[in-house]
Amino acid sequence: MTDEVWDFVFCGGPNPQSSDIPSSVLNQMKQEFEYWYPFDLRVSGKDLIQNHLTFCIYNHTAIMSKRHWPRGFRCNGHLMLNSEKMSKSTGNFKTLRQSIEEFSADATRFSLADAGDGVDDANFVSETANAAILRLTKELSWMEEVLDAESSLRMGPPSTYADREFANDMNIAVQLTEQQYQDFMFCEALKTGFFMIFRLLEMNTACRGGTSGMNRDLLWRFMDVQTRLIAPICPHYAEYVWRVLLKKDGFVVKAGWPLAASPDLTLRSANKYLQDSIVLMRKLLQKQIFGSKKANKGAPVTLQTEEKLRGLIYVNEQYDGWKAECLRILQNKYNRKTRSFALDSEIMDALKQSSVGQARDFKKIQKLCMPFLKFKKD
Repeated sequence: MTDEVWDFVFCGGPNPQSSDIPSSVLNQMKQEFEYWYPFDLRVSGKDLIQNHLTFCIYNHTAIMSKRHWPRGFRCNGHLMLNSEKMSKSTGNFKTLRQSIEEFSADATRFSLADAGDGVDDANFVSETANAAILRLTKELSWMEEVLDAESSLRMGPPSTYADREFANDMNIAVQLTEQQYQDFMFCEALKTGFFMIFRLLEMNTACRGGTSGMNRDLLWRFMDVQTRLIAPICPHYAEYVWRVLLKKDGFVVKAGWPLAASPDLTLRSANKYLQDSIVLMRKLLQKQIFGSKKANKGAPVTLQTEEKLRGLIYVNEQYDGWKAECLRILQNKYNRKTRSFALDSEIMDALKQSSVGQARDFKKIQKLCMPFLKFKKD
């Protein structure tokens, strides 16, 4: 290994003429190096940051050209077992094989993903692995029921507000989960790609009183999307759904990432407002039926039946007064190129100079303006 050979293999130097190594071997050595370098990612524990990982950067930058420098490092914390440090001496220890035999491969991967992200110590919890078995089994049963009841579903293209809202929620879940996987945030990917998307399904079915009124194409898309999102964490579960239940060709790991339209943030805000209003109406209904908890002691309690109650919702067609002025200021202080608002101090100055700011009761109105402005900005 002369300097000429070193430069040829590792530094892009010319073919060494003085070396007795056959050219075919030299080219194979160079090809092997070019195949593996630069490496995309090195994953190590946080205890190696100050030594191995730092010197890995030093060595590569000192010896190799910039195009062969490492592209990324990912550091993680230590792994705890049931909130305690793993230790063979105390018996709090579990091998990967033991975990797979006890919980299955997918439940183990599910619990490891849920254990935590970043350099904080991850916590593998046995109860989470057991819960994963039950949860995955539950979702399989649900999909089987939906597939068996296909004839009761609503056919045709999605057309209702609930359809548009559900499709938009799926697009948001796809976008968020993709970003989490790219950032190696597997716990967050599990939240958005499994827990959140099923919670959105439950909310949508609750509004309809069950799956019977849902659109068939949307439900099939939901099962397709959810299977692809969870495949990196639970591949065996995903392959079973993909090939056995959905009757798809090939493997889900080769199916690619699900396509999704750009999320409609206005529709998302409208749906959040609707869901919050539903929660508020239910609380008011319960209060009317069962009475107030702060009722005077000894006073007779008059209970209402749900059939005799009627809720009226009044909708204002447009904002007026100080609300309209606040919206005008936000519109003027919005930068369409950067898709951002001006500083709060600048918005406040504009409010003081407006007709609202010149009013005698401005201090009283100001207490209402600030929450309203924040709500609209968010």
